[in-house]
Amino acid sequence: MFSIGEWMYDLFGPDNAVIVILFVFLIFFIDALFFPTLPELFFIIGFMYDPTFTFGLQLLGAAVIAEISGISLLYWIVEHVRVPERIKKVADRYVKFLVVSDERMLLVNRVAPMIPFAGAFISLIDSWRLSKALFYVVIGCVIKYGIIMLMSGFFFDYFESSAAQTYTIIFIIVVIAVSMAAAFLRKRKEGITNENS
Repeated sequence: MFSIGEWMYDLFGPDNAVIVILFVFLIFFIDALFFPTLPELFFIIGFMYDPTFTFGLQLLGAAVIAEISGISLLYWIVEHVRVPERIKKVADRYVKFLVVSDERMLLVNRVAPMIPFAGAFISLIDSWRLSKALFYVVIGCVIKYGIIMLMSGFFFDYFESSAAQTYTIIFIIVVIAVSMAAAFLRKRKEGITNENS
C-alpha cells in the first residue's frame, strides 16, 4: 500500500522537517488570507512525515503562527482599504444573524465554518476587537489541531504504519465532513429562525 509518510520522507529526506513545517505554514496562511485549502488534510499529511509528539507540536506552532499572520494581514488590508458602508452593514447583519455574534464565533467557526475571511470580518464588525478575536482563533486552532494530532499519534502508536495512515485519513475525512454538515445545519437552522423572527 502507498505510504504518504514514506513518500514524504523520500521526497524531503530525513533532515528536511523544516520544509514540511514551512509547507504546513503556507497552507494555513493561504487558508486564513485568501481561500479555503482544507488545512486539516495538509496538517495530517505533514504529521505523517514524522508522526511524533515533538514534530506535531512544531506543526501546531506553525499552524497557529500562520493563522495569526494571515488573519492579521487580511485585517490590516481591510482596515486600509475604503470599504463601502453597505458592505459593513451586510457583514454586521450576517454576524448578528448567528447565534454567537461576538468574537467567540471564531471558536465556533472551528467546528461549523460560518465566517470565511475572518480577518475581513474582524475589521468590518465595529464591536469586534482584533486581540480578542485572535485569542479565540488561537484557542480554536490549538484545540482542533491538537486533537487531530493526538488522535493521529494514537493511530501511529497502536497500529502498523499503513493501517495508521488509513485510519488517520478516514478520521480527517470524518472531521471535514462533520464540519461541513455542522455548518450546513447551522445555516439552515439560523435561516429558519431568521425567517420566523
